[in-house]
Amino acid sequence: MRIVVTGASGNVGTSVLQVLAQEPAVEEIVGIARRVPRAHFEKTSWRQADVTRDRLEPLFEGAEAVIHLAWLIQPSRDEALTRSVNVRGSERVFEAVANAAVPALVYASSVGAYAPGPPDGGAVNESWPATGVGTSFYSRHKAEVERMLDIFVEEHPDVRTVRLRPALIFKSEAATGIRRLFMGPLLPGALMRPGVLPVLPYPRGLRTQAVHSLDVGNAYRLAAIQPVSGAFNIAADPVLDAAAIGGELGARVLPVPVEVVRRAAWASWKLRLQPTSPGWLDMGMLSPIMDTTRAREELGWEPAFTATEALRGLLDGLRRGAGLPTPPLDPNESGPLRVREFATGVGAGDR
Repeated sequence: MRIVVTGASGNVGTSVLQVLAQEPAVEEIVGIARRVPRAHFEKTSWRQADVTRDRLEPLFEGAEAVIHLAWLIQPSRDEALTRSVNVRGSERVFEAVANAAVPALVYASSVGAYAPGPPDGGAVNESWPATGVGTSFYSRHKAEVERMLDIFVEEHPDVRTVRLRPALIFKSEAATGIRRLFMGPLLPGALMRPGVLPVLPYPRGLRTQAVHSLDVGNAYRLAAIQPVSGAFNIAADPVLDAAAIGGELGARVLPVPVEVVRRAAWASWKLRLQPTSPGWLDMGMLSPIMDTTRAREELGWEPAFTATEALRGLLDGLRRGAGLPTPPLDPNESGPLRVREFATGVGAGDR
């Protein structure tokens, strides 16, 4: 079995490669990235390509499945660029899958594709509307691609199509990449050590789900090799709230009104002190808690890590400055004293 993975050098991509390499049914893996990494993965050969402009059909020909992960989170200040990759790039991938007669497509959607959750905070299954949260560019793009995929499924019933909707995805080795994308160069890793922060300001009412990157990689493996189709929610227990996150940091939680946090996020983003626009907070507050029954019963997926363990791994990686030798995850990409991160304008550029 030959499987092609776009966006293979990031947090999820490296986990997908690692898990696929252990699958006996998979003989060959092609990892596609804009910048070819130094990292070596068993059974994997790297190909340099950009989903926005390069011909993808020659890379897809002969594949039994394409796993599409390529996505831009930064630059948060240039939505024309992020949309060109996230939406138009996905459209080009889908077109190439059809043109190359690939029998299976597995797409990386997200909890961020969902409309705001129910008022009672109850968990939703895959039938909940995937119309996004309007103030988040990430959510808008995920929802738009879901609509494109609906059309693709109608027009290409011969292609087995799967979409995974994971929660927040953590692993220790992705810590540097996650910090660069969401926290910026000013965050000292030492702050993630338990007991260093006596008080943790926390948006009042924020609850979220998380899952370990390797467990997400396993979900993609199962989706690629099994005769399943449709959407699957991917998240581990327990739901993470203020008490859980404060407990991992050994900090007393100080609930802060969401509007105060949003204004602080907006101001610090505008001042280029950190790269995350306030739409991410909106999405975090409004996205639903997901029911993962379908993934467990039909996909046969079970997480090996709890959400707390995934979070703990991320915090440990942030303390150590952990990474992998791929451009999105390599600590050396930040430069001495993170100077290259400052040079991008903190959220102004990432390509």
